[in-house]
Amino acid sequence: MQDALIALTKYWTDRGCMIVQPFNTEVGAGTLNPATILRVLGPEPWRVAYVEPSVRPDDARYGENPNRLQTHTQFQVILKPDPGDPQEQYLASLEALGIDIHAHDIRFVEDNWANPATGSWGLGWEVWLDGLEITQFTYFQQAGGMSLDPVSVEVTYGVERIIMALQGVSHFKDIQYAPGITYGEAFGQAEYEMSRFYLDDADVETQKRLFEDYANEARRMLDARLPVPAHLHVLKCSHTFNVLDSRGAVSTTERAKAFARMRGLAREVSALWAERREELGHPLGMSELPPAAEVPAEFAEVTEPAPLLFEIGTEELPPHEVTRSAAAIRDAVASKLAATRLDHGDVVADATPRRIVVRVGRVAPREPDAERFVRGPRASAAFDAEGAPTKAAQGFARGQKIDPAALERVEQDGVEYVGVTRTDLGRGALEVLSGVLGEVVTELRADKNMRWNDRKLSFTRPVRWLVALLGDRVVPVTASSMTAGRETRVHRTAAQPVVPVETAAGYLDFLAGHGIVASMTVRREQIVKAARDLAATVGGTIDEQAEAGLIDEITNLVEAPNAILGGFSETYLELPQEILTTVMRKHQRYLPVRTADGELLPHFVAVANGACDQDAVRAGNEAVLRARYEDASFFWRADLKVAPEIMKAGLRRLAFEEKLGSMADRAARVAAVAGDLGAELSTTDRSTLDRAAALAKFDLASQMVIELTSLAGVMAREYAARSGEPQAVAEALFDMERPRSSGDRPPATVPGAVLALADRFDMLVGLFAVGAAPTGSSDPFGLRRAAAGVISILRAHPALSDITLGRGLRSAADHVRAQGIEVREETLAEVEEFVVRRYEQQLLDAGHDHRHVAAVLPLAGAPAGAEATLREIEQRAGDSEFAALVTALQRVRRIVPAGTRPEYDPARLVEPAEVALHGELVKAKDAMATSALAGFVLAATSLTAPINTFFDDILVMSEDAEVRAARLGLLATIRDLAAPVLDWQALGTSFAAD
Repeated sequence: MQDALIALTKYWTDRGCMIVQPFNTEVGAGTLNPATILRVLGPEPWRVAYVEPSVRPDDARYGENPNRLQTHTQFQVILKPDPGDPQEQYLASLEALGIDIHAHDIRFVEDNWANPATGSWGLGWEVWLDGLEITQFTYFQQAGGMSLDPVSVEVTYGVERIIMALQGVSHFKDIQYAPGITYGEAFGQAEYEMSRFYLDDADVETQKRLFEDYANEARRMLDARLPVPAHLHVLKCSHTFNVLDSRGAVSTTERAKAFARMRGLAREVSALWAERREELGHPLGMSELPPAAEVPAEFAEVTEPAPLLFEIGTEELPPHEVTRSAAAIRDAVASKLAATRLDHGDVVADATPRRIVVRVGRVAPREPDAERFVRGPRASAAFDAEGAPTKAAQGFARGQKIDPAALERVEQDGVEYVGVTRTDLGRGALEVLSGVLGEVVTELRADKNMRWNDRKLSFTRPVRWLVALLGDRVVPVTASSMTAGRETRVHRTAAQPVVPVETAAGYLDFLAGHGIVASMTVRREQIVKAARDLAATVGGTIDEQAEAGLIDEITNLVEAPNAILGGFSETYLELPQEILTTVMRKHQRYLPVRTADGELLPHFVAVANGACDQDAVRAGNEAVLRARYEDASFFWRADLKVAPEIMKAGLRRLAFEEKLGSMADRAARVAAVAGDLGAELSTTDRSTLDRAAALAKFDLASQMVIELTSLAGVMAREYAARSGEPQAVAEALFDMERPRSSGDRPPATVPGAVLALADRFDMLVGLFAVGAAPTGSSDPFGLRRAAAGVISILRAHPALSDITLGRGLRSAADHVRAQGIEVREETLAEVEEFVVRRYEQQLLDAGHDHRHVAAVLPLAGAPAGAEATLREIEQRAGDSEFAALVTALQRVRRIVPAGTRPEYDPARLVEPAEVALHGELVKAKDAMATSALAGFVLAATSLTAPINTFFDDILVMSEDAEVRAARLGLLATIRDLAAPVLDWQALGTSFAAD
């Protein structure tokens, strides 16, 4: 291992990095060394590399876990400014370590970094070596709450992981650190003893006192304008807090206060450092970035139609951005071309993680000339009585540089004007395309955008090259510092990674010749076929439908799919299958192999990117999965030793939201709301609900769920059942977390459904009350998903129709208020509207007529009832009697003023038509047993004819006030009789045509 550290040191010093030493206090990562977190601030260039022992008390495992250590070794590199080819420099460093980058599968997989405590964040990747994360690679965007200009590239090597892979060992203790000395022999004692200190023996009161002392000293140093010692003491604060946290001595309130304190100090340190460097005149000078590209002034002529190729080359895009960006860029090119007069064929786009390729068929050589009429003054104002041009006409002609005698007369909208016809000469194709494509690049945007070594461009990952060809001619596209050419980049490990493109025609075939599959559809098909074929060799299959999302992600992680079958020990099948598949999907992006009956087999399919040594890559991925499963087994065994009630006590240490308290506070509120909502359940279901509510959320404190959060609910079921709880209780705890997403199933059990509703009602009310409602695309607590979940659960469980939105939200509000948090009635109304809008969207997405959806929205408080009404409406399409009733009721609603009370004196109704309507109304009310649509129609259809006769024969707005009041009261009674059924006005004319 020491040889690896020496090799990395030499490699980076040869590339201009200065070597500094580890910082002289504990840091959780090399990022927090002032050589990174402070030096990335400001305009000075900075290239540095150093080894950093990174201390994380929470990762202490007494030296027993093969992959987790409380102190691990990082090798940190900062390149400021971004040199333009940091990925290529990084790959060469792996070769310096002795890694054959041609034999192994090395990939950059999206992993963005943020440190809220210091106000720092960046976008980038984790780097995989045959599935093993070995490096964090980040473009720093902000530090200390300050935007960075220039941007720095941070490369953080996980040294132990790399060496374990290189040496083929499965436990850190077995690493050969130096000749004849293992890692365990050198550092095993320290690992055990420091684990003891962090987990068992650190004195809590002493650590609390140290935290205060360090924070106060940091404050004093800031006041003295000494940022470096201030930063030192902020780091000591952070480490002391981590020690307290590992001892379980930090409450939710204390955590929030400590984080706020450290965050404030860290931001002050950063600002003061930047000020001090400016005061010193930036001793290291100013960073230089690439200059702006020269904008073309002249364009060659094209004589024949030709295909257009436009490629935007990037560093690895996040998988979801591959699909989104391809569509966005295709649309941008199409819309911008449509705004020109340049004739062209279809615009199509393909994409891989490293390129978006737009192709346009038969682009005309130039735009046609176009005539346009430039309108001047009215003809009546342009000539006097003798027909001589007036000053207005003369001025217009002078502006257009023509003789007034050349003015033309044109009638527009019935008015005669004078003017002149101008000919706009068409531009050549290269000129048009140069402007259009340049705009596309400068306007690139994504869900999360970043900057690199070009101050004027911003996108989800750096843009590194542009190819623009019209036929065999280069289109002179410029965007900030970039200029398009004819050279593209293929696999970084290819013998010739940069290759010339001779022509736009046949470009996808050209890429295929270099091992790149540009079509997302083709890549996906290749992955599915190869995975199925490999699974079949071991008697298994791939569940394409269940793994559709994962397959989509894998498709956009590779340019050249290379499927590899791997395996693992059957002993791991003793773990719950959800654990095994979650590890495969979430951590490794492996496709599980199953039997035809859905049982998991001890095999998986990994998809490498391009050619590699399959045996080496298979072995590497199997080793990674084995280590992951060892971790899972460790957590599983440890969790099974803890009873659910004891485990639940750990929720006090888990923060939910600063004002709403810990997860223990939240679990208590959920249990209380569930008790309110389940009052009418059967004795059996109520007993199950009460016990499940008492254990609600307990598994969130388990080691397994802390590591794999998506297993919440799954582990509650497993741990509860194995601790002796009734299976019904275990299933209710599992159901509590369902549905997890829009495509997930709702709870299967009634007690589970009630718990799930209580969970979501509490989340919605609590977070809206403290001002954490979603804004735009930001929804950090998943409240849109929670609202959709409420609707899905109530739709799936009509038997719970007594649990309405209003009832659930009011119950949740009562228990949030009991915690001392104000919940205004306006907030409850806002939450209910928020949930109803999710329901409306669900119905519209399902293809229902928007008028019918609007008609049942007043019933959305009980979604199952609303949906039954919607089905009834749709079944009555073509029902002439129903259409007539709708029209009659709409007529009633239109004429009755708002606020009219549904009461009247029948004695005032003497005309035959109004007496008849009153009589039919009495019969309808007597016949109506329910407000459901079917029952209402059966009872109220007889009102249609009397309503129509009433309007034909009766003047509603009689001059006699008492008669007028009686007639309006009669109609208001009909209005209110129909109102609970649906919003009749919202149906509009949807039944009129029938």
